[in-house]
Amino acid sequence: MSAVTSERIKGPASYFPSIEKKYGQPIAHWQEVVRRQYPAGHMDLVAMLKNEHGMGHGHANALVAHTLAEDRRKGP
Repeated sequence: MSAVTSERIKGPASYFPSIEKKYGQPIAHWQEVVRRQYPAGHMDLVAMLKNEHGMGHGHANALVAHTLAEDRRKGP
């Protein structure tokens, strides 16, 4: 008998499967959409995803938060 362990994804990335399913594009696509709008602020980016791409607030917020955090970790 084998034990299967699966780590539960937490934080903004936990939304990614439903974002990809609902909006029909991979997360990399949405991250590029966000990055093209830099240096806009967090809430401006959320509003852009909602207004221009029809994303719900939770999905847009999770995507922006994750993308900004990832880019901060990478540095300039």
